Amino acid sequence: MNSQTPTKDYNSFTDSIFSKLFRLSYSLLFDPAFFWYTATCLLIGEVFLNIFIIKYVSYTEIDWKAYMKEVSIFLNGERNYTKIQGDTGPCVYPAGFVYIYSILNYITSEGVDILKAQYIFAILYMWTLYVVFNIYHRYKQIPPYVLIFLCLSKRLHSIFVLRLFNDVIAMAFLYTCIWTMINKKWKLSCVLYSLALSVKMNILLYFPAFGVLLFKSLGARKTFSYILLVVLVQIILAFPFLITYPRSYLGQAFEFSRVFLYKWTVNWKFVTEETFLSSGFSKGLLIAHVWVLIAFLFGSWCRSENGVLCLLRLGFFGKPSEIAKVKKMVTTDHIIMLMLTSNFIGIVFSRTLHYQFYSWYFHGLPYLLWHCTKIPVFFRFGIIAAIEYCWNVYPATSESSALLFACHLMVLMGLWSGDSEGKRITYKK
Repeated sequence: MNSQTPTKDYNSFTDSIFSKLFRLSYSLLFDPAFFWYTATCLLIGEVFLNIFIIKYVSYTEIDWKAYMKEVSIFLNGERNYTKIQGDTGPCVYPAGFVYIYSILNYITSEGVDILKAQYIFAILYMWTLYVVFNIYHRYKQIPPYVLIFLCLSKRLHSIFVLRLFNDVIAMAFLYTCIWTMINKKWKLSCVLYSLALSVKMNILLYFPAFGVLLFKSLGARKTFSYILLVVLVQIILAFPFLITYPRSYLGQAFEFSRVFLYKWTVNWKFVTEETFLSSGFSKGLLIAHVWVLIAFLFGSWCRSENGVLCLLRLGFFGKPSEIAKVKKMVTTDHIIMLMLTSNFIGIVFSRTLHYQFYSWYFHGLPYLLWHCTKIPVFFRFGIIAAIEYCWNVYPATSESSALLFACHLMVLMGLWSGDSEGKRITYKK
């Protein structure tokens, strides 16, 4: 009897340990109360993962040298945007890009110290992830395991620390903008939005939702003044170019008619090159984009205000008490949902998606799937995996492009039938 007691005690002890470990693991994965414990573990892991990637995975030169050549021409005194050219052609990004990469040019000894640049972009990766985690945390029902998807992308790590694309800088500003919007710091959010736009104009995809949210929160008069603040920041940043060669700057930095090369497209390889380059295809995508935005605007985004027309009446002619009621409807969920949905609609109907464009919407995908759609959890996993697969097929094929488009359409239909306003769905484990 006595000899068996230690064995029983030991078994009881080990059972207790395994039970506690199981409960802890379950909580870290499924209990929203453990969100920041999981997030902290992932952030620490990402620090080591980025260092590992920088040390042991070869850097790939794509646009860095072109960026450095462009800003060196600017630093030598050139202000004509058509003459600011790199190996890949003239500079096609707004003034904020020029200033930021001029700073990087200085820090990295005119672009030679690429290792230092990689660590700077690793820090930017960590900041972006931290901000995105904060955004996710504001929706209290997101299960922590969803955060893991934000750390698993091979392509995204490559875009940040192995390619050094300007897209990620623009998105870092944009996600910080959303964070300040959640905290109702509208002036700061306008400045951050404009700074993001000054790096790359894909940020315009967020503008429909950004404008609607400003209008709901501030009313007509303040909205117009805050939009002027966005424009003012652009003018200040572009001033050296606008006072010398304004047409050159505006034509290059905000060129809407640019035709992209078929060989680099990730999303339309299942159509012929002739179709891809045709003006009819471009116009068709633009029309579809506008119509879907209008459908969401009238059918979903303004549902709580009894429609767009009612919102306009309140914004222009409503009493302060009525405007205050509308403002209360601009919840955290509403802000995040509208911003991410507006951008995603633009992604679906984008004329082309290059590999670095994955960073435009990657961080928002899990949120949209888990919070805004009624798609079964198993299919959400499949959609995330399939989209990641498509972005890692190089070069893109007709099959990978078709699969990507199909996944995008499934998410879009899920948003339409789910909760693209950010109010209805509650999470079920």
